[in-house]
Amino acid sequence: MLGQTVRRFTTSAVRAAHYGEGPGQNLPFSVENKWRLLGMMVAFFGSGFAFPFIVVRHQLLKK
Repeated sequence: MLGQTVRRFTTSAVRAAHYGEGPGQNLPFSVENKWRLLGMMVAFFGSGFAFPFIVVRHQLLKK
């Protein structure tokens, strides 16, 4: 009884969470504008790359 109820609930939840068809429709950001996407990726990956260098510079300049 409980197993059937759980199965029915999970099946209906999966059906309700349907995304649009096509590439990029299930992503949390838009891939339509390639220049905006490039800017977002440079900011995201660039901040992660630059962070250790900024921390080391801060530690070296600290007295």
